Amino acid sequence: MSLWWEKSGLRFECAACGRCCGGEPGTVTVTEAERAAISAELNISIDTFEDTYMVRKDGVMTLREEENYDCIFIERNSKRCGIYRVRPLQCRLFPFWPSVLKNKDAWDFYAALCPGMNKGKLYPPELLKKFLELPSARRL
Repeated sequence: MSLWWEKSGLRFECAACGRCCGGEPGTVTVTEAERAAISAELNISIDTFEDTYMVRKDGVMTLREEENYDCIFIERNSKRCGIYRVRPLQCRLFPFWPSVLKNKDAWDFYAALCPGMNKGKLYPPELLKKFLELPSARRL
């Protein structure tokens, strides 16, 4: 399969704007290992974490959203992630989700919303292909 970025790679540098973390409905799935890491970071039990910060959507456990669709962990004033050190893989990989890497229209859609896409650090094709191969990234 030929991918549109195979020769040039892609540029991205997070602008810390928080747009990827809210403003529209979304789903952030969290694995058991990620739940354990976040719970430890917050110094609470996994049960408390799940009861307080997660909800079941379409049969999947996902992070809660505020009424404005912001992730429950995005800090209101700074737009910074309150669990940045232990954020889920889904958050770590943005915008390099398989669904975005395999579809230029999807990349362009997100790039229109994200000021860090198509700017900054160059991610070479070899690394982008490794992102596509991550078993846990296939859900994205």
